[in-house]
Amino acid sequence: MKLENNWLSKNGENLEKEVWPKINFDSHLIKRTSQLRKIPLNEFSVEDMRILIGQNFSLDYLIPLAIEKLKENIFAEGDLYAGDLLEAVAKCNPEFWKANLNYKREMKALIL
Repeated sequence: MKLENNWLSKNGENLEKEVWPKINFDSHLIKRTSQLRKIPLNEFSVEDMRILIGQNFSLDYLIPLAIEKLKENIFAEGDLYAGDLLEAVAKCNPEFWKANLNYKREMKALIL
C-alpha cells in the first residue's frame, strides 16, 4: 500500500473512509478504540498504537508507524511493560504479514 504524504495528520476514520457508529457499551477497550479512530495518527502514543494493533485495527497505517517507533527503541512501551508494542506487532494478524512482505522484512531486521 502506498501511503499519501500527509497520512499522519489523518485519523483512522478518514484513512479507512469508515465512520464507526457511536458505541454505548460499558467496556474501556471498546470506548478507547472508538475514541482512537477519531485522533490523528501523529498524535498517537505508543499505548494508542499498542491498543489498536492488539485489536488488529488499522494495521496498514499503524504497523509502519510502529516500526518507526521500534527502530528508535525496540522495547518501546505503552502502559503495560517494556516491549509491549513489539509484542502487539509480532502477534498481529498473520494475513497482514503475508500481504506486506516489506514490513515483515523490516521487522525481521529489527529483531535479528
